[in-house]
Amino acid sequence: MRMQNAIPKQFLPLNNKPILAHTINAFVQALPGIRIVLVLPATHFSYANALLQHFPEGIDMSIVSGGSSRFESVRNGLKEARAEDIIFVHDGVRPLVSQQLIISCYEHAIRYGSAIPTLPLTDTIRHKEGEHSQTIDRSYLYAVQTPQTFKGDILLPAYEQEYQPFFTDEATVVENYGQAVHLVEGEKANIKITTPEDLRLAAALQSLYDEI
Repeated sequence: MRMQNAIPKQFLPLNNKPILAHTINAFVQALPGIRIVLVLPATHFSYANALLQHFPEGIDMSIVSGGSSRFESVRNGLKEARAEDIIFVHDGVRPLVSQQLIISCYEHAIRYGSAIPTLPLTDTIRHKEGEHSQTIDRSYLYAVQTPQTFKGDILLPAYEQEYQPFFTDEATVVENYGQAVHLVEGEKANIKITTPEDLRLAAALQSLYDEI
């Protein structure tokens, strides 16, 4: 069940702070001085302004209006980037991303041009077509996370392409441009919050980590 709330999910409270505040803070702590480009629907801008209250020392953040698809939203955000940048594209509702994963993606992107965090699938997977189904060899299957990280001189020209329906993330855009992508190990805790159950799980995980 998806969120049934008038407040956009990225601004729902997670342990007394908006989900998005936790997400931004992970990047600020991992890479001090990082520039944050927040891509949001224009109707959410008023919520974003309240985020700054959670960063009393101030952060380098600009807010950009999103588009009608993930591809368009990312392309709008990339107007704020430069070819010499290392660019992270991260889901705002993945607030438990660790500083270690952010730094790992940064270092691998510098070395290989890109870094896509993934995890091997552990559940049995079946392909169903009509009434027939069969098991798929999961040893070749990986779940993709964010932050998807790239050198600017790779990601920026890739987003000059025309949109294609199979562009589900930044990696598919870059691959269609003719560039291979480099995979890195993701994190089980780096969950994407889309349901009330996800939010409760994230709160429990964060409380657990705070105790360690």
